[in-house]
Amino acid sequence: MKVGILFSGGKDSCLAIETARGKGWEIAYLLSVKPTRRDCYLFHYATVELTKELANILGIPHIYTSCDVADVKKEAQIVYDIVKKNPVDAILLGGIGLQETQIKAIRDVLFPLGVEVFATHTGLNHEDILRDMVMRGYEILITEVAADGLDKEWLGKKIDIRTLPDLKKASEKFGFHIGFEGGHANTLVLGGPIFNKSIKVLENEKIMDGEFSGFLKINKYTVMEKYVGAVVRAQ
Repeated sequence: MKVGILFSGGKDSCLAIETARGKGWEIAYLLSVKPTRRDCYLFHYATVELTKELANILGIPHIYTSCDVADVKKEAQIVYDIVKKNPVDAILLGGIGLQETQIKAIRDVLFPLGVEVFATHTGLNHEDILRDMVMRGYEILITEVAADGLDKEWLGKKIDIRTLPDLKKASEKFGFHIGFEGGHANTLVLGGPIFNKSIKVLENEKIMDGEFSGFLKINKYTVMEKYVGAVVRAQ
């Protein structure tokens, strides 16, 4: 099967790449959409520009465009226009229990093209998936927060074996989704098993517009020539 993957650079879209490769599907391209405004419904806002670097590291063709509207149907139309010019059998959405608004909007707009749309990990346990990614050495950076309990201290923090228990406690206390489904937070993967290089952030800026709302701006980074993932063994 020939697929395109909606790619924000976050943990779920990276997992979609790993899943597609594992199933032997041909990844025709990664599709990244960078909003020019934070109230966009379907696409991540923070650090999407780094998808160019990640796609280059992965060696997968990359389609990068922008979005200047905050309207579900108009945003989905951007995906339609690209897929119509670049036909595939399916579009994969990074997500485990993807919010209905996003998957329905994209599925509806691509239906006339006969293109299947699905999230690769629907129905699986979010905490288990996140822990597995951490244990296998994915470097997951929190780049955007938008939920009670996720304050400035969480922004720019890596989710790893040390911070995951604290994240779980906070999600239970404040009620946000531990996998960040529903837009409670967004992430950027800096390195991991699917990469042979990694990104090291040198300078960043935390931009907050509320106690529990803000995003990370990465001003300077470098590409490390060889990715060496942390090997974490369960005790």
